[in-house]
Amino acid sequence: MTEDTTGKVVGATAAGTQRFADRFAPEPGQYRDVLDLHWSSVGIGTYLGDADDKTDEQVTAAVCKAVAGGINVIDTAANYRRGRGEVSVGKAIRAILAAGDATRDELIVCTKAGYLPTPADVFKETYLGRDGIGDSDLVGGNHCIHPSYIRDRIGKSLDALGCSRIDVFYLHNPEAQLAHVDRGEFDKRLAAAFEVLEQEVAAGRIGCYGLATWRAFRASPGQQGYISIAGAKALAKRAAGSKPDHLKCVQMPLSITMPEAIERPTQWIGDASVSPVAAARVLGLAAVASGSIGQGKVPKINESLTKWLGEDLADDCRRALQFTRSASGLTSALVGMKQPAHVDANLEVQQRTPLPRTVFELMFRKTQV
Repeated sequence: MTEDTTGKVVGATAAGTQRFADRFAPEPGQYRDVLDLHWSSVGIGTYLGDADDKTDEQVTAAVCKAVAGGINVIDTAANYRRGRGEVSVGKAIRAILAAGDATRDELIVCTKAGYLPTPADVFKETYLGRDGIGDSDLVGGNHCIHPSYIRDRIGKSLDALGCSRIDVFYLHNPEAQLAHVDRGEFDKRLAAAFEVLEQEVAAGRIGCYGLATWRAFRASPGQQGYISIAGAKALAKRAAGSKPDHLKCVQMPLSITMPEAIERPTQWIGDASVSPVAAARVLGLAAVASGSIGQGKVPKINESLTKWLGEDLADDCRRALQFTRSASGLTSALVGMKQPAHVDANLEVQQRTPLPRTVFELMFRKTQV
């Protein structure tokens, strides 16, 4: 599933990601073996920044530096910086491969679609009336998960990234639909999107798919925007028919100031209510954190937490990242970085041993920010 018809490797593999991890002489927990891939416990995000040439260059350089230092999880989206995020990541991947800092099978490349990278009028001119896309498929003037749109976005993302395959393709904040359609219609739309994503996996253009959310998994059942991870998995299984489904990843905010993903039991697995990250683990999904240091807006961490997280770390941003990546059951903690000094700081955390599970859970129970 990671080779094209010529036998050329086009996506992340177990052997490739293991090779990458071994090259950086990891301490226990620096890389996580999830979905038969070895994920760096810190991933690079590419959300913030102006849509200009200077930021393009910064993002490309940061991705190159991060990979050269041991990070192999790269996260972007179609709408980041009006589409320039994916292009900047694509330039970085080409530079990384050319320099020999990594091979394609060592990198876990992730992107998303749902939010428009262009103004609504461009979307309407391009897509309305095409393959059944109607006015009602665009919600809030900026969000669409119609199957034909998702299929087209995958092609555009592949072109922007310069890749033959996207390892993880997320539906981006699907809960945005729930502000405009009822739950029954939402489930139909999500199921239809899953059907086309299963087809894209079969075609070899994506390795698996997931849901990248903001509020959906942290909200309580019954609240607007809530999504059940188990319910989504059931829809994916129906979309896959007699074959195994490929809904493999969930992404949600998790940070020292926003711990609901590990603290709040919003998800039901059978008769048990558990946290979103715990639900993902039970269902065999990779759980990826976004906003791992709250976009750099970290409050002063108190003395007690500092002792747990690392008095030797230079600042609270590093400690906040150590908190998130140490969360029990988490696969990778995404953090945006453009400045070389920030890449170095985050690599320092990536190269540390995370807190053992028992220590993290004891710290979490006994201390507050």
